[in-house]
Amino acid sequence: MALEKRVHLLILGHVQGVFFRVNAKKVADALGVKGWVKNLATGEVELYAIGSEEQLKKMIEWSHQGPSRAKVTKVDVVWDKNLGHCDLFDIV
Repeated sequence: MALEKRVHLLILGHVQGVFFRVNAKKVADALGVKGWVKNLATGEVELYAIGSEEQLKKMIEWSHQGPSRAKVTKVDVVWDKNLGHCDLFDIV
């Protein structure tokens, strides 16, 4: 079994009001990733994910593009940031 890793993403650009969180949940569920995603008052989307390194790399790759209406300009990635345990992937 692959070692569980954690990653914290801050996604910048035109990422709110474009179904980013709903699509992030669909991608996370398809990949088997746990964690959460939320909009920030500053206009960014924050995403925390738990899974294998391979799963998380795919989630990061998707986050650089997001859904079709998003215009991602930057994704800040921090590995191994422990923001708690999650049993599934939630929109918060």
